[in-house]
Amino acid sequence: MLHLTAALSSFALALFFCLALLPLLRRMGGQHILTYVKEHAGKEGTPTMGGAAFLPAAALCALAFARGADKPFFVALAVGGAYFAVGFLDDLLKRRRGSNLGLRAYQKIVFQLAVAVMASVYCCTEGLTVLHIPFTRTSVDIGWWMLPLGVFVLLATVNSVNLTDGLDGLAGGTCAVFFALFAVLLSLQQADGALGVLCVCLAGALAAFLLFNTNRASLFMGDTGSLSLGGFAAAVALFSGNALALPVAGVMFALSSISVILQVIYYKKTGRRIFLMAPLHHHFQEKGYSEGKIAYCYALVTALAGCALLLPFV
Repeated sequence: MLHLTAALSSFALALFFCLALLPLLRRMGGQHILTYVKEHAGKEGTPTMGGAAFLPAAALCALAFARGADKPFFVALAVGGAYFAVGFLDDLLKRRRGSNLGLRAYQKIVFQLAVAVMASVYCCTEGLTVLHIPFTRTSVDIGWWMLPLGVFVLLATVNSVNLTDGLDGLAGGTCAVFFALFAVLLSLQQADGALGVLCVCLAGALAAFLLFNTNRASLFMGDTGSLSLGGFAAAVALFSGNALALPVAGVMFALSSISVILQVIYYKKTGRRIFLMAPLHHHFQEKGYSEGKIAYCYALVTALAGCALLLPFV
């Protein structure tokens, strides 16, 4: 009952924030659309930085409803907030310059790496080094090997979610399903209840945001949203011992990154492409599938993969 109340409260507050901020975001200027995605030409000028509306709503509700919140919960909020800050700055610079050039790539990587290292060191010093093995009820303590694993998980997840944010409702819908199922997984594992509340609040806030973001979107989440969502997903997974479950429940995020990596490597070696366009969702779009259908399938696959993680507890 607590989780449902938290999710509904987060939905309502995020809906209010989105409605309140949308006029301001419109006045700030909309998203500059890259010309190589010809299907997106009509989206030029769509307001962005929607993450500045729904993410504070999720955080406030999580703080209000998380009973017995402990250090992992607050550190997870800090990690998500740190990536929120860099995404917000990136989006703000893009708006001021009227282009897609915000922070430099190296600036983003340096910041992301710094947060990832601090969060991973926290895991090691606080004894959060146990890994649950997916599809089983077994676990293993990897000690300080959590340091390199944590850095990799944070960097990979943050950038994978960012890459997935390329179609209306795609990253938002996939993340909403991901966080909802992760909350169920944590509950079945009898893990940290506060992290579970954070997950349902994120899912509830994303559900509200999707009212503005499904095709045709009237509001984009921007890097403010996608980087922060990736940070929250990685932090919750790491602090609950579910780092190995993350690429299963987040399989579509992983495929976004893998498709880009394979495309770049294959093109450099052969001069040809594996996909019509990368990330993977653009390949499907070039094949003629609608944005709504692609977003629906991404959410469905995420739901099926997440449910598979729950089977050992049935």
